[in-house]
Amino acid sequence: MIVKTKKYKLETGTYIKLALANILKEQWWVFLIAVAIACGTFIVPSNWWWIGALIALALYILFWVIQFAGVTQMEQSKVLFDKLAYEITSQQVLIKLNNKQGMPIKWESIKKGIKGKDYFLLVVSKAQMIHLPFKLFKSEHEIKFIETILKRKGYMK
Repeated sequence: MIVKTKKYKLETGTYIKLALANILKEQWWVFLIAVAIACGTFIVPSNWWWIGALIALALYILFWVIQFAGVTQMEQSKVLFDKLAYEITSQQVLIKLNNKQGMPIKWESIKKGIKGKDYFLLVVSKAQMIHLPFKLFKSEHEIKFIETILKRKGYMK
Protein backbone atom coordinates (compact mmCIF):
# COMPACT_ATOMS: atom_id res chain seq x y z
CA MET A 1 0.00 0.00 0.00
CA ILE A 2 1.18 3.51 -0.83
CA VAL A 3 0.01 6.39 1.33
CA LYS A 4 0.05 9.66 -0.60
CA THR A 5 -0.33 12.81 1.46
CA LYS A 6 -1.47 16.28 0.58
CA LYS A 7 1.17 18.99 0.20
CA TYR A 8 2.31 20.42 3.52
CA LYS A 9 4.60 23.26 4.56
CA LEU A 10 6.35 22.88 7.90
CA GLU A 11 6.28 26.22 9.71
CA THR A 12 9.55 27.31 11.31
CA GLY A 13 7.95 27.85 14.74
CA THR A 14 6.50 24.34 14.72
CA TYR A 15 9.88 22.95 13.70
CA ILE A 16 11.72 24.74 16.51
CA LYS A 17 9.14 23.63 19.09
CA LEU A 18 9.19 19.98 17.96
CA ALA A 19 12.98 19.84 17.66
CA LEU A 20 13.48 21.39 21.09
CA ALA A 21 10.99 19.01 22.71
CA ASN A 22 12.72 16.08 20.99
CA ILE A 23 16.20 17.11 22.15
CA LEU A 24 15.04 17.72 25.73
CA LYS A 25 13.43 14.25 25.83
CA GLU A 26 16.56 12.73 24.35
CA GLN A 27 18.94 14.56 26.69
CA TRP A 28 16.86 14.50 29.89
CA TRP A 29 19.97 13.83 31.96
CA VAL A 30 21.02 17.50 31.60
CA PHE A 31 18.36 18.37 34.18
CA LEU A 32 20.08 15.98 36.60
CA ILE A 33 23.32 17.91 36.14
CA ALA A 34 21.50 21.14 37.01
CA VAL A 35 20.09 19.48 40.14
CA ALA A 36 23.59 18.23 41.05
CA ILE A 37 24.96 21.77 40.74
CA ALA A 38 22.11 23.10 42.88
CA CYS A 39 22.93 20.46 45.53
CA GLY A 40 26.18 22.33 46.10
CA THR A 41 24.03 24.37 48.50
CA PHE A 42 24.29 21.52 50.99
CA ILE A 43 28.10 21.60 50.87
CA VAL A 44 28.60 25.36 50.96
CA PRO A 45 25.31 27.06 51.92
CA SER A 46 24.59 29.77 49.38
CA ASN A 47 21.81 30.69 47.00
CA TRP A 48 24.37 31.15 44.22
CA TRP A 49 24.32 27.39 43.59
CA TRP A 50 20.64 27.58 42.62
CA ILE A 51 21.18 30.67 40.53
CA GLY A 52 24.17 29.07 38.79
CA ALA A 53 22.21 25.89 38.06
CA LEU A 54 19.29 27.88 36.59
CA ILE A 55 21.62 30.02 34.49
CA ALA A 56 23.44 26.93 33.18
CA LEU A 57 20.15 25.25 32.31
CA ALA A 58 18.81 28.39 30.62
CA LEU A 59 22.01 28.73 28.58
CA TYR A 60 21.79 25.08 27.53
CA ILE A 61 18.19 25.50 26.33
CA LEU A 62 19.08 28.80 24.63
CA PHE A 63 21.96 27.07 22.83
CA TRP A 64 19.56 24.54 21.28
CA VAL A 65 16.94 27.16 20.43
CA ILE A 66 19.62 29.13 18.57
CA GLN A 67 20.79 25.98 16.78
CA PHE A 68 17.29 25.11 15.59
CA ALA A 69 16.48 28.70 14.66
CA GLY A 70 19.72 28.73 12.66
CA VAL A 71 18.67 25.62 10.76
CA THR A 72 15.57 27.48 9.56
CA GLN A 73 17.80 30.20 8.08
CA MET A 74 20.38 27.98 6.35
CA GLU A 75 20.22 27.66 2.57
CA GLN A 76 20.85 23.90 2.69
CA SER A 77 17.78 23.27 4.84
CA LYS A 78 15.35 25.57 3.02
CA VAL A 79 13.88 22.47 1.35
CA LEU A 80 12.63 21.26 4.76
CA PHE A 81 10.32 24.27 4.88
CA ASP A 82 8.95 24.13 1.32
CA LYS A 83 5.55 22.69 0.45
CA LEU A 84 6.17 18.97 0.20
CA ALA A 85 4.07 15.89 -0.45
CA TYR A 86 4.96 12.47 0.91
CA GLU A 87 4.51 8.95 -0.41
CA ILE A 88 4.92 6.40 2.36
CA THR A 89 5.36 2.68 1.78
CA SER A 90 6.74 -0.11 3.92
CA GLN A 91 10.12 0.29 2.12
CA GLN A 92 10.64 4.06 2.23
CA VAL A 93 9.32 7.56 2.68
CA LEU A 94 9.44 9.52 -0.57
CA ILE A 95 9.57 13.28 -0.10
CA LYS A 96 8.23 14.98 -3.24
CA LEU A 97 8.89 18.60 -4.10
CA ASN A 98 6.80 18.20 -7.26
CA ASN A 99 5.82 15.35 -9.61
CA LYS A 100 9.34 15.08 -11.07
CA GLN A 101 11.56 15.89 -8.08
CA GLY A 102 11.71 13.77 -4.97
CA MET A 103 14.03 12.24 -2.43
CA PRO A 104 13.58 8.77 -0.95
CA ILE A 105 14.44 8.13 2.68
CA LYS A 106 14.85 4.49 3.63
CA TRP A 107 13.31 3.42 6.93
CA GLU A 108 16.78 2.40 8.14
CA SER A 109 17.90 6.05 8.17
CA ILE A 110 15.07 7.07 10.52
CA LYS A 111 16.09 6.96 14.18
CA LYS A 112 12.66 6.97 15.81
CA GLY A 113 9.00 7.65 15.24
CA ILE A 114 6.74 9.54 17.59
CA LYS A 115 2.96 9.64 17.50
CA GLY A 116 1.64 12.84 18.99
CA LYS A 117 -1.92 13.86 19.66
CA ASP A 118 -2.49 14.88 16.04
CA TYR A 119 0.75 14.11 14.19
CA PHE A 120 3.54 11.65 13.42
CA LEU A 121 7.12 12.80 13.84
CA LEU A 122 9.87 10.83 12.10
CA VAL A 123 13.27 11.79 13.50
CA VAL A 124 16.14 11.42 11.03
CA SER A 125 18.74 13.30 13.09
CA LYS A 126 18.79 15.95 15.82
CA ALA A 127 18.06 18.67 13.28
CA GLN A 128 16.14 16.76 10.60
CA MET A 129 12.66 15.45 11.12
CA ILE A 130 9.54 14.75 9.11
CA HIS A 131 6.36 16.18 10.64
CA LEU A 132 3.19 14.53 9.35
CA PRO A 133 -0.01 16.02 10.80
CA PHE A 134 -3.04 13.73 10.60
CA LYS A 135 -4.83 16.30 8.44
CA LEU A 136 -2.53 15.32 5.53
CA PHE A 137 -4.04 11.86 5.29
CA LYS A 138 -7.22 11.01 3.43
CA SER A 139 -8.56 8.49 5.92
CA GLU A 140 -8.16 6.97 9.35
CA HIS A 141 -7.06 3.78 7.59
CA GLU A 142 -3.89 5.52 6.29
CA ILE A 143 -3.04 6.73 9.79
CA LYS A 144 -3.41 3.19 11.14
CA PHE A 145 -1.23 1.88 8.29
CA ILE A 146 1.61 4.28 9.12
CA GLU A 147 1.28 3.49 12.82
CA THR A 148 1.53 -0.23 11.96
CA ILE A 149 4.68 0.36 9.89
CA LEU A 150 6.29 2.33 12.72
CA LYS A 151 5.48 -0.42 15.22
CA ARG A 152 6.72 -3.21 12.92
CA LYS A 153 9.99 -1.40 12.23
CA GLY A 154 10.48 -0.86 15.98
CA TYR A 155 10.34 2.93 15.91
CA MET A 156 7.28 3.15 18.12
CA LYS A 157 5.97 1.04 20.97
